Amino acid sequence: MAREGACVAIADFNANGAAEAAKAISREGGTAVAVTMDVTDEAQVSAGVNGAVAALGNLDIVVSNAGIQFIAPIHELSYADWRRVVSVHLDAAFLVTRAALQHMYAHQTRGSIIYIGSVHSKEASPLKAPYVSAKHGILGLCRTVAKEGAQFGVRSNVICPGFVRTALVERQIPEQAEQLGISEADVVKNVMLKGTVDGEFTTTADIAETAIFLASFPSNALTGQSIVVSHGWHMQ
Repeated sequence: MAREGACVAIADFNANGAAEAAKAISREGGTAVAVTMDVTDEAQVSAGVNGAVAALGNLDIVVSNAGIQFIAPIHELSYADWRRVVSVHLDAAFLVTRAALQHMYAHQTRGSIIYIGSVHSKEASPLKAPYVSAKHGILGLCRTVAKEGAQFGVRSNVICPGFVRTALVERQIPEQAEQLGISEADVVKNVMLKGTVDGEFTTTADIAETAIFLASFPSNALTGQSIVVSHGWHMQ
């Protein structure tokens, strides 16, 4: 986004990580600020979005990307772990959306809200009930935003990645190996990448390019739609 000319606010509960990311953008000639934010905390979300707008002057694009994972079969899943996953994925998406729309509507400028869903927004896998449920819910939130936001010039979309080898996925590999009684190599080959056309992970670059495409799309033609980016794992 910064390379395309956007001024970027990086929001994360990890203040040091957000600051390092903002510095990296600045070193490359971009404009970025770091915002400390627990996306499950209503007050922190409001303060963080307000702070970003105060620092950068406006809010045109939001990428809602926070996520965690917890691996367990439903009959062994605690309600606390269910709530933790759903809160970070779905409740947080609502809080960030609400805070963003208040600014977008007030300024009456065209805006784009992009949610990072998952192939699990479209289908299910074992051991991931709260994640799958929350990612399905994001589709509904996105479509409602598209309906409500149109009169204010706000579009919304969901990007649905396949497995991206982030820290979140790296932690899942041994967890799934233990739960399924198979090797970590088999988790990667026969669980995570089994349905792809090339046996390859989706990359962060794949997702970034898709986000730029959606954020810069010139009309409402794609609002409310989801795009699957999964090397052919899920096709629609």
